[in-house]
Amino acid sequence: MAECRTAIATVCLSGTLEDKLAAASAAGFDGVEIFENDLLASRLSPAGIRRHCADLGLSIDLYQPFRDFEAVPPEIFGANLRRAGRKLDLMAELGTDTILVCSSVSPDAVDDDELAAEQLHALAELAGERGLRIAYEALAWGRFVDTYRRSWQIVRRAAHPALGLCLDSFHILSVGSDPAAIRTIPGEKIFFVQLADAPRLAMDVLQWSRHHRLFPGQGEFDLTAFTGHVLATGYDGPLSLEVFNDVFRQADPRLAAVDAMRSLLALQESLGLADLPAAPALHGHAFAELAASSGEDVEKVLAGLGFTSVGHHRTKPVRLWAQNGARVLVNESGERTAIAVESDDPAQSARRAEAFLAQPLPRGREAVAAPDSTELFFCGSEDWLSDFDLTGETEDLAGITGIDHVALTQPFDQFEEAALFYRSVLGLRLEPVVEFAAPFGLVRSRAAAHQGVRLTLDTSLVRRGEWAPAVREPQHIAFTTGDAIASAKAMRALGAPLLDIPGNYYDDLEARLDLPADLLAALRAESVLYDRDEHGEFLHFYTDLAGERVFFEVVQRIGGYRGFGVANAPIRMAAHRDRRLSGPG
Repeated sequence: MAECRTAIATVCLSGTLEDKLAAASAAGFDGVEIFENDLLASRLSPAGIRRHCADLGLSIDLYQPFRDFEAVPPEIFGANLRRAGRKLDLMAELGTDTILVCSSVSPDAVDDDELAAEQLHALAELAGERGLRIAYEALAWGRFVDTYRRSWQIVRRAAHPALGLCLDSFHILSVGSDPAAIRTIPGEKIFFVQLADAPRLAMDVLQWSRHHRLFPGQGEFDLTAFTGHVLATGYDGPLSLEVFNDVFRQADPRLAAVDAMRSLLALQESLGLADLPAAPALHGHAFAELAASSGEDVEKVLAGLGFTSVGHHRTKPVRLWAQNGARVLVNESGERTAIAVESDDPAQSARRAEAFLAQPLPRGREAVAAPDSTELFFCGSEDWLSDFDLTGETEDLAGITGIDHVALTQPFDQFEEAALFYRSVLGLRLEPVVEFAAPFGLVRSRAAAHQGVRLTLDTSLVRRGEWAPAVREPQHIAFTTGDAIASAKAMRALGAPLLDIPGNYYDDLEARLDLPADLLAALRAESVLYDRDEHGEFLHFYTDLAGERVFFEVVQRIGGYRGFGVANAPIRMAAHRDRRLSGPG
């Protein structure tokens, strides 16, 4: 199958129409859908918009929406036809040949497919005379026509060459319609395809649609299967994004447009349409790099965790700390946060990242910028160590064996973008979004993991000044150990500032889980937290903040436990707040 043309509806993006068009062009889209409200607010005339799009290399693939047209009494139909005629004239000025007509939600409409077909035929006749087309879409909340099957019955009954369907993945998948029957529709009668993902939410479908749509790959719909059914018909028009999302429509349109294009690239790859570099195999975390605005504090805590300073970078103020397979770089030159993964082919990993629109970085090794400005390095097995003058040997002082995961706090408006980035660039598998009530409000968290690389992405809606909780974008690294309790004892002896957990937590743990008395006593004595699932157990503990925003975690996975102890996160957050309020010591 050939690569499809791409388009995006202007309603997806923030800003004026000119802002949206510039962002769509810069992200590499072939065309746009002009949303009527954007046109009405623009100072450009329709002809001026046409010229501006042409200058940007964008086609105008659709004008939308035209509402509440069909299955109405004669006197209302006459007014609707006159209204439609004006919009068709406008389309000629815009230079687009297709208008989206939504199924009616008007109280004037009647439940009569024959009448709907007759009136849509009249509209198609009016459009056909101008060389234009009508794409009829079944809204999931349409008064009578709310499924694509029924809209197709009406289009077939109307039997006009200028009348076809618009298929919108949200309207079809949100109401549970089986998209497989799309394959029975002739491709030439599918005039337009709109794609949107979404989380599964139990709420009114109109509110769900207007506020919670996502770009493909960010939600829970199977858009690969949906799009496969569409393409099997022979449809050869653009794959267009129509996403209503409150956060996206307040975000920087340039970043949102790149995120949107990345989602379409990933979708096309899943369909075998995009010739992108394959994701090489990964072998875990090579290192994590921390900013040194808190350098001395970070290094003091690392020493308390049993790490040894084993080298310094040949050309940069960066120190290497290690314990067995866990490596941490402390960068004294700025506020850079970086993660590095071991790749079978670092150069190809970088090419793949750039194919997914990641910004390459001039770092001397393969590196790109993630959406939140975290630097992502691709390394071979320990080849990066040649950049350092090694001054010592790592020692096993506290039982740490490697990096389990890195937690990255995301700006609220980049949370979905970050998840899609790591999924598409690294091939990580996304876990469902988890939300929990923290001491300072709702926190949203999502894990991404595969081939020994684990990341957790966290975000909160509001973070103000000295409150909530006076920690700017906290970041932390979680290390692995084979015995969390023994490691905690060893680290306390080394002077590590481990976080104390309230006794109430262990009283509740005893009541809920009936743990062995000796295990519960050891957990309580060392302030080690506990979680379990159907696969295994999880023991973990934390350090105090090292400087303004960095802290560390040590974890022990028993059996097949795959989570991250999210249920304990509010306990940790409250303990960090208590420690900050009480001051040093």
